[in-house]
Amino acid sequence: MNKQGSLTQLAYERLRADVLSCRFKPGEQLKTKDLCEDLGVSLGAVREALSRLTAEGLAVAEPQRGFRVAPVSVDELRDLTSTRIHIESICLERAIKRGDLGWEADLLAAYHTLSRTPERIHTEGAVRLNDGWASVHTQFHQKLIAACDSPWLLRIRLQLFQQTERYRQLSVPFQTVDRDTNQEHCDLMNAAVARNVPLATQLLARHMEITMNIVIAGLAAISAGASPGGQDPKRGSTVAA
Repeated sequence: MNKQGSLTQLAYERLRADVLSCRFKPGEQLKTKDLCEDLGVSLGAVREALSRLTAEGLAVAEPQRGFRVAPVSVDELRDLTSTRIHIESICLERAIKRGDLGWEADLLAAYHTLSRTPERIHTEGAVRLNDGWASVHTQFHQKLIAACDSPWLLRIRLQLFQQTERYRQLSVPFQTVDRDTNQEHCDLMNAAVARNVPLATQLLARHMEITMNIVIAGLAAISAGASPGGQDPKRGSTVAA
């Protein structure tokens, strides 16, 4: 990859991470000149990066107006969740049928790390999701379906996961729902290791649907003009899937 290609890739990765983490809010205009200065790359590199984000559904190109972050909606979230449940359930079934002892060991290790990592941390008088927990949570779900033998299914599954991640990140500060995510993950792991496909896929679907409903409530709070950080720290609310 030449220097220009490397700069374009850098711009793409930075912008993509900022969109997924909601540093850039849904519907926010992405000003190319400002992005060039922030990223230290050329206008061409930024435009190419934005075009790639548009192809992924994370940005929207508007004639004569440039680019904006793709909007969010409850209808899209429901569609995303339904599609993700379908695809990820297929991945999980194939992983369970093909997984060996190494897959089991990796899954058990991922769960152990997840269960020992605090979900939320206290910062500046507020409670927020622990970035470290979010990372190991992602790893757990990746290990769960890692033995799936279809690269295309895994690629589609990852894209859906990342799209729903944007919704989760957006609504985290508004969550006030009690949830035992550790038990959900434990039950899911045990069903997978026991090679119980019907139970594992049922638990996976329920896990994602609970998350979807929590996020919908968070989006409603945002629409109503609620202020983040108002939840009771003792409640330990979590958005997991």
